[in-house]
Amino acid sequence: MNRLHLLLAGLTLVLCVGCSESTGSTAASQAPSTTQDAPSPSASPSADPSASPSSASPSAHATHSSPSATPSARATTIAPQEAAFPDARSAGPRISLKPDNTGNLSIRRNGMVIKGRNITGSLDIYANNVTIVDSKITSTNWWGVNLRPGYHGLRILHSTITAVPGKGPDNGGVDYAVSNMGSSSIEVGWCDISVFGNALSMGQGNIHDNYVHDLVPFRNEGGEWQHTDAVISSGGSTGTLIIRHNTLLNPVAVDQGASAAIGLFADTGHVSNTVVDNNLLAGGAYALYGGGDGATGITVTNNVFSTRYHGNSGVYGAVTAWNAGGSGNVWQGNRFSDGTALTPKPAD
Repeated sequence: MNRLHLLLAGLTLVLCVGCSESTGSTAASQAPSTTQDAPSPSASPSADPSASPSSASPSAHATHSSPSATPSARATTIAPQEAAFPDARSAGPRISLKPDNTGNLSIRRNGMVIKGRNITGSLDIYANNVTIVDSKITSTNWWGVNLRPGYHGLRILHSTITAVPGKGPDNGGVDYAVSNMGSSSIEVGWCDISVFGNALSMGQGNIHDNYVHDLVPFRNEGGEWQHTDAVISSGGSTGTLIIRHNTLLNPVAVDQGASAAIGLFADTGHVSNTVVDNNLLAGGAYALYGGGDGATGITVTNNVFSTRYHGNSGVYGAVTAWNAGGSGNVWQGNRFSDGTALTPKPAD
């Protein structure tokens, strides 16, 4: 069931703030230093929310989290080597924030920089080259930040994106912390992300140095448990998705919708051109869904599969749906948190 098709038309506000012009191509490892005046919104009807994020289709992968495998009995531990990955100390705002009880906002000015704001509401992006940095977003909407089709250049850096459990529009739940509905890459880096069911939803982008944790399960409007993933991609994208040096934790119980820490699902097309490198993964039915039949150009390297929630990282295992014979697919250097090498089982 397409959850955003259920979204009732509501009122949002258009954010009208003084903004700094885009500074051009900034390296991914650098946060912009441009400052931003406080938002001064004016009332404006919300744009049509009926289009759902192209990279997440919960009903399409409903069968993925119902495997028949039996969990193995590895010890559930938090290993010392996991400390090298992002956590609350390395992710989120680096400066003090000014509260902005703005409600849900539509951003429509190219090059806008939002910095140092503690926003109560969501951001719906209808503009190019928008940067959100050193800010906090607390949402009760379907998303925290949503990039609409036809727009590009969104960057979300050193920020916290969270929600209020039980206050979202989907039977009290909230779906996407960051949603990329467009056909261009976006960057999400050094962010502290929690609560949302499918935290980072995109088929292409640069996801790095983030701390994704404490996902919250909920039943959708149809009464079914919504699937939860720290990162989800539904395939069909022609761009590249890079998932590098993140902590991606999914503590949700499998009977409450847990799907994956990283879910690469072929719901809307074959999965391709995806890098999964040097991440800490834990939880889900399986910690990693690897793209399935037809997946190509998938490199999974140097990841640590934590056993902090389940003895084999995920409830039923660390990885499934790995297409070892796919063109350009590489599996190398992946291990459990105790250092034991991890090799996917051959597909049935």
